[in-house]
Amino acid sequence: MKFLDQAKIYIRSGDGGGGSVSFRREKFIEFGGPDGGDGGRGGDVVAECVDGLNTLIDYRYQQHFKAQTGVHGMGRNRAGGRGSDVVLKVPVGTQIFDEDNETLITDLTEVGQRYVIAKGGNGGFGNAHFTTSPNRSPRRANPGQTGIERTIWLRLKLIADAGLVGLPNAGKSTFLASVSAARPKIADYPFTTLHPGLGVVKVDEREFVLADIPGLIEGAHEGLGLGDRFLGHVERCRVLLHLVEATSDNAGASYKIVRGELAAYGHGLEDKPEIVALSKTDAVDDETIKQQMERLKRAIRSYGPARAEGERIRPPLLLSSATHTGVQEALRALMTEISVHRKADEDLKPAGPWRP
Repeated sequence: MKFLDQAKIYIRSGDGGGGSVSFRREKFIEFGGPDGGDGGRGGDVVAECVDGLNTLIDYRYQQHFKAQTGVHGMGRNRAGGRGSDVVLKVPVGTQIFDEDNETLITDLTEVGQRYVIAKGGNGGFGNAHFTTSPNRSPRRANPGQTGIERTIWLRLKLIADAGLVGLPNAGKSTFLASVSAARPKIADYPFTTLHPGLGVVKVDEREFVLADIPGLIEGAHEGLGLGDRFLGHVERCRVLLHLVEATSDNAGASYKIVRGELAAYGHGLEDKPEIVALSKTDAVDDETIKQQMERLKRAIRSYGPARAEGERIRPPLLLSSATHTGVQEALRALMTEISVHRKADEDLKPAGPWRP
């Protein structure tokens, strides 16, 4: 299945049904009076968060969605039926924006969550509704209200506990494949990963979801390479695993490039907890590893005033996905950070309704 994380669609809720102008006509009843029924309400356009989806590809081939019009009222005080709703089924983590692609309408983060994007028009009143003492036989009825039409954007941001970031060919996809059942494309050239991938990782009888995104290059926030559009998929992550290639010319410079792109992107990514690992250590000798580690430590210490004043700086890890060196240590470090945030989230949840 192809991956699509953004789609533009047109929606329209249903018009309300018109009221009916009708009079009771029966044998031996001379003045039956009005009996026109009300029109039915038009259908709504509803977004529903469902399980089992991880892409918006369904909205690549169909972009127009219209709810059903309400049924018109009829004689004998029969009200028209309600129009059928249109339900847009979207994956967990979908955000819905207005036509300007900036105004957030809703953010669907839980399975079963629903949001009415466009309400259907109300049905019109039949002539029975307008009966008064001076006017016992009204010959008027209301038309149904028109539905709402609008253009919206669907934008998917994958929900994962941890995210992988780094330059192209830093070993992110190899790491994901080595610790989970995910099978991303792996090759020895840059930009092998063209769309984000997810994998469920198990460590010490606990599980978490790990997200892999395409690599960043210098100037990604200006559109170079694949740009920074995929960084949205790690916005919701609790912790980032930053892989720096040991075979690069300068590990410290590589680290600073990615950190600069995270800062340029914003949305709180530069403030997320970060675990740094020197990857592909099996491809270089011990002397190179030592040299690259020193460069990486200097870059981590010197990057940003928050790191100089704030919390303790976590030393970089040595990692090789090919030989599984340091893999468990990296997973445990991620799990420790994730557990802290999960506990904080649980503490923030309401305890439930009070009962005597």
